[in-house]
Amino acid sequence: MCPHEPSCPSADADDRDAARTVAAHPEQGWSLLCNGVVLFEDTGELLPNGAVIDPHRPFPLVGAV
Repeated sequence: MCPHEPSCPSADADDRDAARTVAAHPEQGWSLLCNGVVLFEDTGELLPNGAVIDPHRPFPLVGAV
């Protein structure tokens, strides 16, 4: 259970990335969120149930400089 007020989004919510970071390891490229999600620097995710979410970085705009 999340101790934050308001509560962090659950691991199965669409906005699960908005949960607070409880452990950060930038030297290894990952962070643990309050909802149990492991968030990787490439935006990939590992959910508490073992499901993998592929990286979902936005694509750069065509012709952007």
